[in-house]
Amino acid sequence: MSDLFGDDAPKPEPAKPEPKAAPKAPPKKAVAAKPAPKPAPKPVKKAGGDDYSAADIEVLEGLEPVRKRPGMYIGGTDERAYHHLAAEIIDNSMDEAVAGHASVIDVILEPGNRLIIKDNGRGIPVDPHPKFKDISALEVIFTTLHAGAKFGGGAYETSGGLHGVGSSVVNALSSLLIVEVAKDKQLYQQTFSRGLPTSKLENLGPINNRRGTTVTFIPDTDIFGTRVNFRPHTLFRLVRSKAYLFRGVKIRWTCDPSLLKGSEDKNIPEKAELHFPGGLADYVAEVLKERRTVTPRPFEGQADFTDSPGRVEWAIAWPMDEDGFLNSYCNTVPTPQGGTHESGLKSALAKGIRAYADLINAKGAAKMTGDDLLGGAAIMLSAFIPDPQFQGQTKDKLSTQSAAKLVENTLRDRFDLWLSSDPKAANALVEWAVERANLRMRRRMDQETKRKSATKRLRLPGKLSDCSQNSAQGTEIFIVEGDSAGGSAKQARDRKIQAILPLRGKILNVASATQEKLKANVELSDLTEALGCGTRKTFNLEALRYEKVIIMTDADVDGAHIAALLMTFFFKEMPKLIENGHLYIALPPLFRLSQGAKVAYARDDDHKDELMKTTFSGRGKVEISRFKGLGEMPAAQLKETTMKPANRTLLRVTVPTGHGEEDWDDIRDTEELVESLMGRKPELRYAYIQEHARFVEDIDV
Repeated sequence: MSDLFGDDAPKPEPAKPEPKAAPKAPPKKAVAAKPAPKPAPKPVKKAGGDDYSAADIEVLEGLEPVRKRPGMYIGGTDERAYHHLAAEIIDNSMDEAVAGHASVIDVILEPGNRLIIKDNGRGIPVDPHPKFKDISALEVIFTTLHAGAKFGGGAYETSGGLHGVGSSVVNALSSLLIVEVAKDKQLYQQTFSRGLPTSKLENLGPINNRRGTTVTFIPDTDIFGTRVNFRPHTLFRLVRSKAYLFRGVKIRWTCDPSLLKGSEDKNIPEKAELHFPGGLADYVAEVLKERRTVTPRPFEGQADFTDSPGRVEWAIAWPMDEDGFLNSYCNTVPTPQGGTHESGLKSALAKGIRAYADLINAKGAAKMTGDDLLGGAAIMLSAFIPDPQFQGQTKDKLSTQSAAKLVENTLRDRFDLWLSSDPKAANALVEWAVERANLRMRRRMDQETKRKSATKRLRLPGKLSDCSQNSAQGTEIFIVEGDSAGGSAKQARDRKIQAILPLRGKILNVASATQEKLKANVELSDLTEALGCGTRKTFNLEALRYEKVIIMTDADVDGAHIAALLMTFFFKEMPKLIENGHLYIALPPLFRLSQGAKVAYARDDDHKDELMKTTFSGRGKVEISRFKGLGEMPAAQLKETTMKPANRTLLRVTVPTGHGEEDWDDIRDTEELVESLMGRKPELRYAYIQEHARFVEDIDV
């Protein structure tokens, strides 16, 4: 929303061409007998010449400066500036709403760039102005720069208008402007054009059940040209943002259907009633929708300043994909370049997360910065401050120095309370920020290391027996334990689509290892290079070299442990590989049963008992042999039972997607289980074993 009007700097006004020199008088013989020619004009002085007198001083009166140099007031004459006119009039109505005098604003776009903005506020004063006895206050507001009710603070505690400039600037740059005021059960109207009144203020008679101000205007083509127009898409985003920014207002949007022709307008409604009781939190929820977040609920709220008039509202969430934003506002006006209110928010959150990390003795918290916490976050901030100071007339950046401390002090206490009230979410947030800090430091180290040339051939680990097919579609990589199992698997594989990567023994437990150990581990480096898709923030699913990644370990306790370590590695380092359904576990048999020519394989004891009751229920001795490991299984049997797609059984490894509240709880439960069983704290494993020991019926030793 903060990019509503773009980031283009105001365009400079085109320089005036120098006046042409006076034409020379024609020779006498060429003089016509008709009326004598006009005397030649006086030569014009060259710009920058030595002659410089009081006659060179040009005095612009009334609203002439606005029409002469519109860039000084609205930043230019482009599309951004064009829509800035709409924002100024809407801001006036929003000021009425924020002050508690209006609850409904109508925004109506009609053909011919005719925009109507109506509110049910108090109505602009129509009585004569004390300083200008014969002119109404309404006419003064629309024809005089720096005339308004937002200087002294009596009528508005906070406001977003241009402090007496907005209405008059819009009038100066409009070919037609009509103001209607319903006040004291009377309806008043006055019309203007290019900054000048074209009628007197008229009393149109009594009116019931209506109050407020209606402004109708058409931007002047003499200023903006004919190529710039109101865009429904841009206007709708503007009014929707205003509705989010003040939860007490209802904005009714109406757009003529003939104007909804652009490709970007296909989702813009002809009519809509915009009202968001949740304010900024509603906006964050709408933007994130089904995206996974670090915490189940955003940090959101609103509070009055304790030492000054005004208040602040905020909503902050941390999407897992880190595709966030920071949109800030002051008195409902976008501040795309930030300012002091943003500085206060960043300081409050950075200090709060560091204090909490110190409280729980989080490892790695010392290297964490504010950017590690806020980078990638989805942040909405709206401050309401009396007499705000901005850099530039278009108010892109707040410069009020006191705003930083006001926002910081207000948010800090509430952030500390939010963290302590939900330790589970707070711990997840600290871990996320520490992980970002680790990533930042790794990137810095990588930048200091000479990168491989992009033209070099992809380096694959020497242990890898790759498949011959070049494309990933339909290919598989089997991760097996040890060279012995690797040898059997290589003989049993389909060389075209099946690759084999043997690992030496049990791999590193990534849940309890430091990043330095992980990076130095040869087995995990080989696995990462073989897959080709990178890890964590550098993970690229499109670069994955195989469609299926299959963990194939012995059907015993050691094999289950190795599989658990590998799943932990993928869960921590390549979670999207699991989320997209690429990780599988092979189920090799533990027993071979034969009775004459009849042969069957059993996955475990239960499966063996089942086969004995069904397949081998007849007479005759049944030979039962137990495989000690995949390395001792003949290649033909390994192929037939575990690697041949038509015969084998694979288990797909899945994790919750985080699309709902319950799913998010499942994700947290999964992360806690991994941390308990595989993490650094043995007391968590001990507690888990004590809690679940009663469910154990049989132990394979």
